[in-house]
Formats: sequence, structure tokens, C-alpha cells
Amino acid sequence: MSGERATFDGVRTIDITSSVVGAAPCRLRVRWWDPSGGAAGPPFVLVHGLSSNARVWDEVAAVLADAGHEVAAVDLRSHGESEAPSDGYDTATAAHDVAAVCSALFAGGRVVAVGQSWGGNVVVRLAARYPSLVAAVGLVDGGWLDLATAFDSWEACAAALRPPDVDGVPAEALRQRFATDHPDWSPAAVAATVANLRELPDGTVRRRLSIDNHMRIVRSMWDDPPWPDFAAIAVPALLMPALPVRDGPSPVRGDKRVLVARAADALAQARVREYVGGHHDLHAQQPAAVAADLLTLAAQARGGGIDGRAAGDHGIGRDDADHDQATSLDIRTGR
Repeated sequence: MSGERATFDGVRTIDITSSVVGAAPCRLRVRWWDPSGGAAGPPFVLVHGLSSNARVWDEVAAVLADAGHEVAAVDLRSHGESEAPSDGYDTATAAHDVAAVCSALFAGGRVVAVGQSWGGNVVVRLAARYPSLVAAVGLVDGGWLDLATAFDSWEACAAALRPPDVDGVPAEALRQRFATDHPDWSPAAVAATVANLRELPDGTVRRRLSIDNHMRIVRSMWDDPPWPDFAAIAVPALLMPALPVRDGPSPVRGDKRVLVARAADALAQARVREYVGGHHDLHAQQPAAVAADLLTLAAQARGGGIDGRAAGDHGIGRDDADHDQATSLDIRTGR
């Protein structure tokens, strides 16, 4: 652990080194919230999705910390402010990196591990391979992602999910576009999403995660779906899918309800909390609701009560069957 710094909003940043056999060590940047009144429950470790960054968790993390939990949000390799080594762009290595963060910050303790999108798949692998580190699992519109269920071939998958080349686009234009596309997001959430890209001194942006390395992760998702890992997870799990108002297949994610049900059936202790009409980036769109649900998971992990329902929903009143899809300008999918 090295390089601890305080930020203006009370969040501290810490650098942790992850070492993988056969690869160079990687410095990972972690955003860390430490509750002022002392920890009242298990710590949370929050993992972002593909081509995202830890800052998108800030509003969720603030609620969790206010409730008395330590919180760490990690920038995965070549995301956010972490290093960009030449290798390690796959789900298994990402899970190893998160395990290094858990061990460094919470030695001897177990965490509530939460992942969004591909980060959910990473957290599933973490819980399966490093069970001594994990007390519960939160899956925010991810963790059940299996690209082979949505595409007939790798070639079709790669063509659909190759991200656009946005290098050189003015950062201010992106900020305005995201704010227009997401009027229900806070300015902080918009700013955090723009930070998926690096802003250069000339005011333009450049990708943090190269397109080649992005596609190496996508290939890992194609080759290495999460299904074999579920049987190894005995701890409580909360699945939080963003679902369309009207049922039907998604052009990218297949029939999500079927996948969520399959994942829940494979887990020993699973609850499902549906966000009907929610955006894929639920943690940016509805941070208070996401945090509230995650607090019930932490209570369950420490043996407390939950709301008593196996399933529920957070409807937000949008009659848009595809509202859970990425917007037309999404650096993660090219859509």
C-alpha cells in the first residue's frame, strides 16, 4: 500500500500493487471511504464495469459510508487512475487484482463485494476463487453476462461490441451529450462518466483502456462465462438487474430475465431486486436506491434481518422497452 492522499470531499485515494504470476506488477488506484464514527458492519468493495472507473460509485459509496461501512472502490487495470500494463485483460486477472485490494485493506476480514456489468462477472469469480475474502455478493446489472447467449458467433459479438474511437473529441461536448442523454443523473455522475476517458491539456479526450485491450476483455467474457463459478458461492447474493418495462430480448444482452433467473437458481442464497425501466448504469442513475438495497445485503451478511421478500422491484415509470440499453454514444459498446 502506498501513496495515500486525501481529496476535497473526504475520499482518500490509495495505491495498491497487485502481482500476478508471469506478469508485471500493476499499481491499482483505490478510492476509500472510512466512516468517522467507526465501522458498523462489513466493508464494501465496489468494482466498476468495462471501460468505466471507480468514481461512478461515489454517490453510492457516500451513502454506505454514512451508514457506518468502510468502502473501497477500485480502478481496474488500465481504467481510471490505475496503471496500464501490457497484459492481464481478462476476468480471472481482474478478480485477482480485486483480491489483492481486499487483502491489503481488510486483512483478516470479509467484504461485501459488489460489481456492475462486467464488474459483476469479476465479483462472481472473486467469490468463487477467493471465498475467504467475501461475505456477500452484490451484482448490479451484471454477474450473469454471457455473450454467447446474445450472439451467434464471436465475429458478430466483436463487431457489435467494438467501442468507437473517441480520441480527439472535445471533453465539453461529451459532458453536454451525457447530461442531455441522462437528465435524471446528477452532475457528479455525469462528470464521473466523462472521467472514463482521460482529458488532455488541449481539452480533448483519449481512451484510458485501449480498444485492443477492451476487446481482449470482451473476448474473455465470450470464452469465460460465469456459470461454473456460481456453485462455489455459498454466501448471500443480491442480483439487481435493470429491466425493460416490456419483456423481450435485448439486442446486446439477450433475454435478461432468463439469465438472471438462471443465475439466481445456481446460487445458494440469492435474492433478486428488479429495477424496471432502469439504466444499465444503475449506480449512476439511482445511487440512493442501489445503496439502500446493498445495505440490506450487508445486514444479511452479518446475520441480520432483510425485508423478507425474495424478489422486488424499483419501477421508475419509464415506458421504454429498451431503456436499459447503452445510449447511442457509449464508449463501451460502440452503440
